[in-house]
Amino acid sequence: MWLNSSASPFLLTGFPGLEKAHRWLSIPLLVVYVSILLGNGALLFLIRADHNLHEPVYSFLAMLAATDLGVTLTTMPTVLGVLWLNHREIGHRACFSQAYFIHTLSVVESGVLLAMAYDRFIAICNPLRYPSILTNTRVLRIGVGVLTRAGLSVMPVILRLPWFPSCRSHVLSHAFCLHQDVIKVACANVTFNRLYPVVAVFAVVSVHVLIIFFSYIVILKTVTGIASGEGRAKALDTCVSHTCCILVFYITVVGLTFIHRFGRHAPHVVHITMSYVCFLFPPFMNPVIYSIKTKQIQSGMIRFFSLPHSRAS
Repeated sequence: MWLNSSASPFLLTGFPGLEKAHRWLSIPLLVVYVSILLGNGALLFLIRADHNLHEPVYSFLAMLAATDLGVTLTTMPTVLGVLWLNHREIGHRACFSQAYFIHTLSVVESGVLLAMAYDRFIAICNPLRYPSILTNTRVLRIGVGVLTRAGLSVMPVILRLPWFPSCRSHVLSHAFCLHQDVIKVACANVTFNRLYPVVAVFAVVSVHVLIIFFSYIVILKTVTGIASGEGRAKALDTCVSHTCCILVFYITVVGLTFIHRFGRHAPHVVHITMSYVCFLFPPFMNPVIYSIKTKQIQSGMIRFFSLPHSRAS
């Protein structure tokens, strides 16, 4: 039995003080939303349809695209509901479920980026054993492991939320549910829920960043040992897309963290805008980066769009 099952619903918040402009503000968000769906959906379809892309590196890219779709589909429906229809109410179970998926998928994205760094490490530093190390079974196990670990790591704080009475205001500070917003309106001992995410996020992000950093040091050391200049350029080129995605993801996460930690006197709309950047910018940029910087993806697109013409002729 959930303690809050009969309590008043939470109220989501759009852009405070800009309520009259909500519909106008929703237009760029809708454009980004549709772009994310089309870009990541196209990547998933292309990787599935083109047998030339059935390699571990593109399997991890498909995981990244699926994660980005998941984050966007989890957050944007309530955002557009608030901005378009002023539909602010959300039930406790729906809110806690949304918070769980948002936080879980954020951890999954970090884990997938780590797996992609491992893929590049093996491909460049041990290319002869690459096919035997990253088999389809092992790639699947890595994906399942990343998802399972993320889900289990987020679960302890989310499972406690239903038992916290909300005796303060039921108004949340975003147009989607976040764990840190819910515990702000709880009148109970939330020490565990305050400390656990800080420790968990710091541990996960620190470990991931350190492993990625040291793997790239070894990669650079290996690349500098390649005699051919063309070989060095080709090896580094395979890492450019992944490096860009890492920077996009972690810079936005660090930016949001700094805003919440040191920008307490900044207007609330700055915090809200930064949260949208954190959740929407990486899913928007990742397919753009890989489409521009990965020749195999470009070739796959050309093959896909030229297929109808070849059949017609």
